[in-house]
Amino acid sequence: MSLNDDKFLDVCQNIEAGLKIEYERNPGLTDERCAFALDQAKIAVKQRFGFAKNEFCRVDPDQQGIVDWCVALAAKRVDNSNGPTLKEYLARMEQVRRSVRRHAPDGKRSYFHFIREFFP
Repeated sequence: MSLNDDKFLDVCQNIEAGLKIEYERNPGLTDERCAFALDQAKIAVKQRFGFAKNEFCRVDPDQQGIVDWCVALAAKRVDNSNGPTLKEYLARMEQVRRSVRRHAPDGKRSYFHFIREFFP
């Protein structure tokens, strides 16, 4: 599926908007730590919906905002009218996480430099 065909592309954009805020709040937040936080956020989102009860979500204070943002966004968007299912939401989170990882080799905060162009 191309990005142009993704009816939930705005979910990726919503996640990225939250990441930009967290990068701005936390100058020490690197792409590696952001990607880790997104992995942990997937666990927290599943837990919010009653799944992953035996999984542990562990984040440092500079990553907590990412987890909180993703959980709050999921609570607002998942399974609402015209909203994504939990599986679709988690797939968008993974899509963003992969993008963070793709940019990480270009510098510690390359993803932030990439997304801030789209969210002035």
